[in-house]
Amino acid sequence: MYYNDYNRTDDLFPAPLPQPDPVPPVKKKGSWRRWAALCLVCALLGGVGGGLAVRSIPALQEHGSTTIYESGRVPTAVNVSRVDGHTELSVSQVYANNLQSVVGINGDVKTNYWGQVVSNPVSGSGFVITKDGYILTNYHVIDGVEDLKVSFADGSVYDAVLVGGEEANDIAVLKIDATDLTPVVVGSSDDMKVGEQVVAIGNPLGELTFSLSAGYVAALDRNITMSDGSAINVMQINAAINSGNSGGPLFNLFGECIGITNAKYSNNGSSAASIEGIGFAIPINDVLDMVTDIIELGYVSGKPSVGILMNNVSSEATHRYGIPQGAYIEAILEGSCAERAGIQVGDIVTHLNDTTVETSEGLQDAIKSYKAGDTVTFTLYRDNQTLTVEVTLDEVTLERSEAMAQLQQSYQERASQGQSSQQQGQTQQGTTGTWPFSGWPFGFGW
Repeated sequence: MYYNDYNRTDDLFPAPLPQPDPVPPVKKKGSWRRWAALCLVCALLGGVGGGLAVRSIPALQEHGSTTIYESGRVPTAVNVSRVDGHTELSVSQVYANNLQSVVGINGDVKTNYWGQVVSNPVSGSGFVITKDGYILTNYHVIDGVEDLKVSFADGSVYDAVLVGGEEANDIAVLKIDATDLTPVVVGSSDDMKVGEQVVAIGNPLGELTFSLSAGYVAALDRNITMSDGSAINVMQINAAINSGNSGGPLFNLFGECIGITNAKYSNNGSSAASIEGIGFAIPINDVLDMVTDIIELGYVSGKPSVGILMNNVSSEATHRYGIPQGAYIEAILEGSCAERAGIQVGDIVTHLNDTTVETSEGLQDAIKSYKAGDTVTFTLYRDNQTLTVEVTLDEVTLERSEAMAQLQQSYQERASQGQSSQQQGQTQQGTTGTWPFSGWPFGFGW
């Protein structure tokens, strides 16, 4: 049986004893001063608390209460004033100022093997570089993609056409039929320092559209080899870069575009721990002149062309026959500077001027430092002899690029017919005789 003040009985609870009369309080001088001081202390404590609002709620316990403190901070308004190159912005401001300049790029992607059409939500990113609709992205984003479309953060979608691209530097320019767009403000990547903060906007994984990632410049002038074997100079960053970010802009904290995000390190599906925080971006200064050429001409002017297909000399040929390392010439474009200079199929390029050439990739990298019209010296190994020839480099044009593509296609078709015999240990017959070389067909064209 439970008892309380309302069901007790006199037998259990006797009547309370009488209490003395209350003593009247003694009035003291200055009590109003103490109350005023107490109010002042409370007011000061309220100021120190930064305007915190206090709310008391019943506790889950039988007695007492729990207090939740709510901030009275007024949210900061994001300033979207024009990027002026002098005012440093917050990360939120960089995003707000440039969101309308970023696009997602998608289309029907045809695979190289079966020719099936696969539709992706977004195959990559890009950004507006002129008010009248020119858009910059990576070459690998649009390579093999048909029915190109670009989408903006406001939901608008445009059909796009490929103006031109430069595969070796992984850039491409698209054009959409639009006016009064908001282009990015281009800054100087040459001024960037290791440790400076950068902001990337793009479409990671093709579905997390218009996402922001921020980080720092981790290193400058990294010379990395892409998955297709080409080498490119990049800026290393630790901002998150994933599939779908490729082609998007990289900004400094002044809101200026200083790079094009294009790659990340990958463990290629190995069982090792995944690689994080190592991304790359193409410095904008490296490609700005090329972008202008593509817009005006449809191709990059001044880019050197030799007109050759080349391969690597195998280690077996070097160790067994004493054949030097170098770039083995597999095919020559008719009418090219290589043909005019007297280079022959089967020659091995061992030097370009004073630069030692050990692979076909090495020859490509060496030629990149020259322009069309420059005259360079090729050192060749032919019939157990060394000779030199002077080559005045051609310029890459649309017509010459198409001719090289046709040469490479026809060569690969011929090579594929003899591939089975090559795999059985046979060797290729060239003008210098018979010896094994590395790969079939490798077919680097330059």
